[in-house]
Amino acid sequence: MTPEHAPAARGPVSEALLAALAGGRPEDSGAGLLVAERAAEAVAAGTDILTDEDLQLTLYLLYGLFYGDTVSADPEWEWNPELLRARRTIEREFERQLRDRVPVGDLPEPTADAVAAHLFELTSEDAGPSLSRFLAKQATGDQAVEFVVHRSIYTRKEADPHSWAIPRLTGRAKAALVEVQADEYGGGRPDRIHAEIFAKTMRGVGLDDTYGAYVDNVPAITLASFTMMSMFGLNRSLRGAITGHLAAFEMTSSIPNRFYGNGFRRLGYDDDVTWYYDEHVEADAVHEQIAGRDLAGGLAEQHPELLPDIVFGAAACLYVDGLVGQHLLDAWQAGGSSLREPLRAVAA
Repeated sequence: MTPEHAPAARGPVSEALLAALAGGRPEDSGAGLLVAERAAEAVAAGTDILTDEDLQLTLYLLYGLFYGDTVSADPEWEWNPELLRARRTIEREFERQLRDRVPVGDLPEPTADAVAAHLFELTSEDAGPSLSRFLAKQATGDQAVEFVVHRSIYTRKEADPHSWAIPRLTGRAKAALVEVQADEYGGGRPDRIHAEIFAKTMRGVGLDDTYGAYVDNVPAITLASFTMMSMFGLNRSLRGAITGHLAAFEMTSSIPNRFYGNGFRRLGYDDDVTWYYDEHVEADAVHEQIAGRDLAGGLAEQHPELLPDIVFGAAACLYVDGLVGQHLLDAWQAGGSSLREPLRAVAA
């Protein structure tokens, strides 16, 4: 995130964090201490982490210190003890609230085939809103562009949150994750990196493809979809959850992406815009098998104690992404914008 794209604060915690990153010195504990204190106060107040604008932006920025091109700040802030303390304070409550809302239910046997079958059943039963069908058949040009804005928060960093799990896995699960990620990163061809293909989509609909250009526009629930997977990926204790998340993510991708591509074609966009969606129709049909059996199933066979977290990660993916989809549909069906700050008309 370049300085000109630095977001505006959404409350006292993100305000303190942005001030620290902009002017404080990482070795000076005072600025970081204020962030930690305000984070603790916000969590103690009983806020809903999923929809809290201030805390979701704070998490997004704190995770951004571990990603490239996300936060314009001294790199030493990445390991500032007070910022890490603030992050853990928010994370613990975020995880607790997710576990309260996302029941795991009956677990399958810890075998690759049983886990894969369970995850396929879980994703096939997902009753989340059909955002993809709405985009294919009904969305206006402006709504389609808003959809791209929401998706840019993750997709311009596509695969990165899941890649944190690579050094935390071994054997069959590790090999499976690397196989999936290699495709996400273009198989050695930089022009085929999925995040870069999506940048082409953004430019094709008239948007700025700089990462973070639209952070101010998206609501907390959109940030939560990204911060949740970042939390899963960056914490070794949640390595089961990130594998389950990726499995569900891939299992619910192929068919929706066909609808998304058709929707943009309906609106008159060319292959530069639809390439990203068309690419995922075939790729994710393969990835879902690898992620379900070899990654999630392989990890469950190797570490049966992680099975509850694998299923939790998959269910949390469906739950939070469902909330995002419902937010968009509710706003559009009410005749409004799904963004905190609507864009000027840029659609074709």
